[in-house]
Amino acid sequence: MQGKIIKGIAGFYYVEVAESGVYECKAKGVFRKDKVKPLVGDDVELEVLDAQERTGNITAILPRRNALVRPAVANVDQAMVIFAMKNPRPNFSLLDRFLLMMERQGVKTIICLNKQDLAKPGEAEEIQKIYEDCGYRVVVTSMKEESGLACVESLLKGKTTVVAGPSGVGKSSLTNRMQGEVQMETGEISRKLKRGKHTTRHSQLISLGEDTFLCDTPGFTSLYVEEMDKEELRFYFPEFAPYEGKCRFQGCVHIHEPGCAVKEALEAGKLSRRRYDNYVEFYEELKEKEKRRYG
Repeated sequence: MQGKIIKGIAGFYYVEVAESGVYECKAKGVFRKDKVKPLVGDDVELEVLDAQERTGNITAILPRRNALVRPAVANVDQAMVIFAMKNPRPNFSLLDRFLLMMERQGVKTIICLNKQDLAKPGEAEEIQKIYEDCGYRVVVTSMKEESGLACVESLLKGKTTVVAGPSGVGKSSLTNRMQGEVQMETGEISRKLKRGKHTTRHSQLISLGEDTFLCDTPGFTSLYVEEMDKEELRFYFPEFAPYEGKCRFQGCVHIHEPGCAVKEALEAGKLSRRRYDNYVEFYEELKEKEKRRYG
């Protein structure tokens, strides 16, 4: 029997099997021996121990298309990051950190600007243009006015999407709305997790219909620039790509060097000043970390 892991807590894995529901499974010892850990999003094979109780063992993990480190989830097609236009105002440093993390892991990201009804005229469109110029897909939504929701729905269809966003941006309202009639068997899982120590939030997949899953990611506010060389940072800002190789110095990191094509484009208004300032901030962070690491 095959299914997909939709949640993993304290050594138990909850596997959704089409037409059959959710099975509570343990992973066979062979995974520990091979140092392979099943991830939320993994497609797996399982043997059924009790059909009535829906319990089983995971016997094999099918080949992964990809596996993210943060959040720990496999077989992701895309990410969607949600920010509000107001209450709370967008934190662009946090947004750019998330985009950087996803770029580094090779995951395409959709930006959703929610609460458009609270924004000043043209404010959402201005942010939309900045990020679309960098190559990102940007959707502007309002739960209150029910605008942009059909567009989000079509972008999610048939894909496994990691959804992230700081608290208060309307992420829960949006994801609940997308679920519509389809509800994951949360009651059944909750009954099996009676013990209070399991109430901590973990990554989990929410089924929205055929081949369509959302992965909700807890702990969004603690995003750090991962361990990477400061020299590679520039490759994760896609708007710099057209200028790569056009600077006076080879390996230019676009900070202090003279004859820098990126800085010239910035002065000419072709690049976002705010995005560039965040790039410099991240670069300095990595530089500081390297200094501490190597003394």
